[in-house]
Amino acid sequence: MLKKAALLSMDSLENFFTYDKLLIEPMKQFGWLAEEVSWRNKNINWGDYDAVIVRSTWDYQHDSEKFVEVLNKINSLTHLENDLELMKWNMNKKYLFDLEKKGVKIVTTLWENKFDRAKALSYFETLDSEEIIIKPNISASADNTFRLNKNKLVSSFDKLENIFADREFMVQPFIKNIISEGEYSLFFFNGKLSHSVRKIPKENDFRVQEEHGGDIQPITAPEKVVVVAESIIKQLSTTPLYLRVDLVRVENDRFALMELELIEPSLYLNKDKEAPLRFVKAFLEKMG
Repeated sequence: MLKKAALLSMDSLENFFTYDKLLIEPMKQFGWLAEEVSWRNKNINWGDYDAVIVRSTWDYQHDSEKFVEVLNKINSLTHLENDLELMKWNMNKKYLFDLEKKGVKIVTTLWENKFDRAKALSYFETLDSEEIIIKPNISASADNTFRLNKNKLVSSFDKLENIFADREFMVQPFIKNIISEGEYSLFFFNGKLSHSVRKIPKENDFRVQEEHGGDIQPITAPEKVVVVAESIIKQLSTTPLYLRVDLVRVENDRFALMELELIEPSLYLNKDKEAPLRFVKAFLEKMG
């Protein structure tokens, strides 16, 4: 009898690029019946599944408390991947602050609790940058992410005050290398490097996601980049089934961590034909 796995998703994936379906056939080959299930589906008995794997839950940031409630319930009834505590830690981008304290090089970041227009213009001087990025601490798919120069910042005061009235946010310098060289994403399954891509925004944009027109190129990651990624993974409390490390080249030819994605990263399983099978084998290892 086949075991059952839920690939946790959302109500509608319209206008999103998702490749989780590529896992269904290799899962079946190893005796697992996998299906995509929305985390918002109230009619599901999570105990009917032998495992639940969080995948394309790209709307959780709009209802993060409810999302955690659902994860807690799933975790009490069946096997959940990734580890619940690890995902809860990863939900708020303050995890970058925690990693920086452990010696991880991150993009220089200012952490704010509430938008204050009287203070906002000082960000440019503090970060020594002509352009800045402002985004919420809890976010996905580049929602409410802004690339601003001084003029755009001033003209956006009302909007930013509205969005970040009671919402933690982060401010970073805009890294021009993201436009020219792109962002490196490395995918690790159960601690082992599976594949890598380089993400470059479309012309006149800064967002690298496919949904925003980003160009995703499969690459063999430079050894230096792999070493940095592996050193970051060693800082985690437990080895997750899957993770994505997003790195960008900064000053002095160093690589800084943009994001460490442990909840719902696109794994770009379509960019390496062996990646779905590697994922399934890593899952089987985790399941023992």
